Amino acid sequence: MTTPCSTTTTRTRTTARFLLLGDSHAGCVGRAAQAADLPFVGGPVGSGRDFLGPFFDTGGTGGTEGTRGTGGTGGTESTGNGEITFRSPEAQRLYREFLDALEVAALAGLPVPLVCTFGLSAHTVATRQNWDVHRDTHGTLPEEFLRSGLFAGLVRATVRGALAFYDHTAALGLRVLAPLPPQRVPGMSDAQVFFAAQEVIRAELAARGVEIVDLRARVTDASGLQRPAFSQTDDTIHGNLAFGRLVVAELLDRGL
Repeated sequence: MTTPCSTTTTRTRTTARFLLLGDSHAGCVGRAAQAADLPFVGGPVGSGRDFLGPFFDTGGTGGTEGTRGTGGTGGTESTGNGEITFRSPEAQRLYREFLDALEVAALAGLPVPLVCTFGLSAHTVATRQNWDVHRDTHGTLPEEFLRSGLFAGLVRATVRGALAFYDHTAALGLRVLAPLPPQRVPGMSDAQVFFAAQEVIRAELAARGVEIVDLRARVTDASGLQRPAFSQTDDTIHGNLAFGRLVVAELLDRGL
């Protein structure tokens, strides 16, 4: 999955309302904020799968990535000032540009809320072939499996890098808001896993103090899938500008 829009930034610390970090699902949020003349800094810094497994380190030099157990407690302490370094050179370059635009040296000094989509590419977690071993003789995934601790543990392991990131923002005391992704399930993904995994991820983020921006009741049909009016027409994954506008409106309602 590629990033479908260019990085968007607003270059004034005193007027920026939030920092936007994420995968390609952050693109429509940035475009909607631009269209509304809402000042912000940031944009997509990679694709969805880039932010599931370990993708950053903490500490000024040679720090360790903070991780927590399945319950979201405990963990590895950050070293130095706790600043993160993305393992992807391009993501790191963009991240540093964003902080420079906000005139801060580290995430710990962030003067505005963080809007983030890391770990929320549920369609990637739901890649069909990854779950074939758990199917019954009819080729379906039993509901009891999807509700099991085993399933939840597998999802947490899949998105462990994103969970570590939210552990880190929680330790820094940042205000973080995470928009749930468009409810779109491409052919490569299993819809049962998509919806079940999304609930596991949502609960894990909420347990870390992340504010979930959940627009499902406003953008889906009876099947739970995203309506065409809020879907990008040239792909099977992303939300469109109308969806981004709803996210931005919700952010404003929450005081951003």
